[in-house]
Amino acid sequence: MKRAIGMLCFCLAAAPVFFLLPAAPASAGCGDRPAAGVDWSKCEKRRLMLGSQNLSKGSFVRTDFSRSDLAGAKLAGADLTEADFEHARLAGADLSGANLAKASGSRANFVEAVLKGADLSKAEMARADFTGADFTGATMQKAELGRALLNDAVLDGADLTKAEIARAVFAGASLKGADLTGAYTYLTHFEATDLSAAKGLTQMQLDAACGDAKTVLPEGLTAPAAWPCGQE
Repeated sequence: MKRAIGMLCFCLAAAPVFFLLPAAPASAGCGDRPAAGVDWSKCEKRRLMLGSQNLSKGSFVRTDFSRSDLAGAKLAGADLTEADFEHARLAGADLSGANLAKASGSRANFVEAVLKGADLSKAEMARADFTGADFTGATMQKAELGRALLNDAVLDGADLTKAEIARAVFAGASLKGADLTGAYTYLTHFEATDLSAAKGLTQMQLDAACGDAKTVLPEGLTAPAAWPCGQE
């Protein structure tokens, strides 16, 4: 009996213990099909037709989506840190709560995209089209939005602290509670824009910007004599 018990103990001691070890973290699967939670980090996804795909909560860190069609795609909660959207189409896409910090999207189409609560800190979106997009509560600190189109966009409660918005167009945009502290407003277009509830706006910023008789200003600020701006 003692010998049998001893053999049993030896067998248990020698048994593999791999079942006790935690599973190794999955690596990005560039060949994986589009799906919620997919990991395409650092993958090349250029010139693809991904419209209306559900990619919510996916990982796309430094993914190259340049010139791809993502119109109507679901990217809510996705990690798009440093992703490349140059010339991509994201019209009507849901990017609510997505992380687009340091993402690039020169000349990308974000018309009527939903970016509620998204993080666009230091994102480079020069000449992107955000007409009718919803940035409610978005973080846009130090974002590069030079010459971007934000006509009729909703930026209520958005943080545009130190954002570069030179020559960007905000005609008809809603900026209730938006923080423009330190934003660079050289020739920024605020024609027909209600700025009365915007925060952090100074007379110096307005003097560098463009507006017209329909621009509504915060209390204490006045329209510059140079308004409306002439043609550049």
